[in-house]
Amino acid sequence: MVAIKAPEDAYTAEPFVPDRGGLPALRRAAAECRGCPLHRDATQTVFGAGNKDARVMLVGEQPGDQEDRQGKPFVGPAGRLLDRALEEAGIDPSEAYVTNAVKHFKFTQAEPRKRRIHKAPSLREMTACGPWLAAELAVVEPELIVVLGATAGKALLGSSFRVTQVRGTVLQEEIHGRPERLVPTVHPSSVLRADDREAAYRGLLSDLKVAAQVLA
Repeated sequence: MVAIKAPEDAYTAEPFVPDRGGLPALRRAAAECRGCPLHRDATQTVFGAGNKDARVMLVGEQPGDQEDRQGKPFVGPAGRLLDRALEEAGIDPSEAYVTNAVKHFKFTQAEPRKRRIHKAPSLREMTACGPWLAAELAVVEPELIVVLGATAGKALLGSSFRVTQVRGTVLQEEIHGRPERLVPTVHPSSVLRADDREAAYRGLLSDLKVAAQVLA
């Protein structure tokens, strides 16, 4: 008897991605994505949000606890810090498009009622989710991608990406078949975890000012 594999065993979202309908169709389809096992424990898919004509797309790692509960990206403490830094840098958060490389919250939990602890997605999980990010890029067609953290960088630029080596610089790379300009920086959650939070925030702000100059 041949065992029937579940869709998530293939580790690709490709079969779930519609080829027309824009962001609304993508968002509806992503809610039913079974392209990898992460959907099993997450509350819901957290798709990208924001201006479909945005000049800048911000790409983070994956939803956090609050994002998973609310179904929206960057609504937790890291998102509020990011909005503050964007405004200070001269980028209007309401005119940006924000998303994550991985659309489901990956976490560990010691007991059912204990706090859910973020766990970094694997390269295989990032690759599985790649078709969603490719589709978002194709629809939004941003002038600039701001890469937030190491996981987002690896998802977009490969496993050799190191955010510390290229943060605050303007890169030109082919991403999912499209020539793109990118400015990498740290994920805002790392600022919240930093021993010297003020210095970490200044570093993030400095990188976002580079992005603002590209868009000027």
